[in-house]
Amino acid sequence: MTPLTRSFFARDAVVLARALVGTFVVVRGEEGVQVARITETEAYRGPTDLACHARVGLTKRTRTMFGPAGHAYVILIYGMYDCFNVVGGAKERGHAVLVRAVEPVTEVVGSTSGPGRLTRALGITRADNDADLTSAKSRVFIAPRTRRPRITITPRVGVAYAGEWALRPWRFSDADSTHVSRPSPKSIGLG
Repeated sequence: MTPLTRSFFARDAVVLARALVGTFVVVRGEEGVQVARITETEAYRGPTDLACHARVGLTKRTRTMFGPAGHAYVILIYGMYDCFNVVGGAKERGHAVLVRAVEPVTEVVGSTSGPGRLTRALGITRADNDADLTSAKSRVFIAPRTRRPRITITPRVGVAYAGEWALRPWRFSDADSTHVSRPSPKSIGLG
């Protein structure tokens, strides 16, 4: 599989989140090469998005998020789960897309329906933070999709603290996949 180019990632997080559904995460590890198809994403759109880590500005934790598009932003949440995000947009914009679920294709063992579960199943850790997802030499990269999925659009999950920002329709999932992080709330659109 060949990685996507940097220009694919260099766009607004909402556009990127939708475009990532159906692409493939490729991970090289001690066990061999794992491949999984991305089935669910959420967009986080920079410092003005109150649900986005970038809302606090440039910090040691968010530095990768403010870097060039096409890099992995892997962070610890709740003190126990590594979560895999993809940096999007232009440098210094703080855009990222959370990969919420993937569908196993090859060599993937364990549940992949949820951000913490998929990182465990794929062996993605904070050591992969800032990995160049556009390089075939990288341990982790993203390859193009082979078909265009039907997309379900819903509000984001688990960000009620962000007020009206939590209601933004920035969660995208493959309408035909059973590999999603939780049963989708009522869809507000198909695309």
